[in-house]
Amino acid sequence: MLTIRYFAGARAAAGGVSTEEISAGSLAELVQILTDRHGEQLSLVLKVASFLVDGLTCHDRRAALPTDATVDILPPFAGG
Repeated sequence: MLTIRYFAGARAAAGGVSTEEISAGSLAELVQILTDRHGEQLSLVLKVASFLVDGLTCHDRRAALPTDATVDILPPFAGG
């Protein structure tokens, strides 16, 4: 089971959920599950989000996810 943590706009797009547990084998599978669960608005955020898997950036959405990993979903941030 993965622990998913949503930040900023990802949290808003997930309906205010900050953390949830999901079973998925890869980021691609996780994105599909989260899109099915939370809808199109989160899907749009996930397309441009960064993912941290146990604190490390993961760019390969097909890579296997470790069992019991924590996945942080970070939308692009605006700043000055």
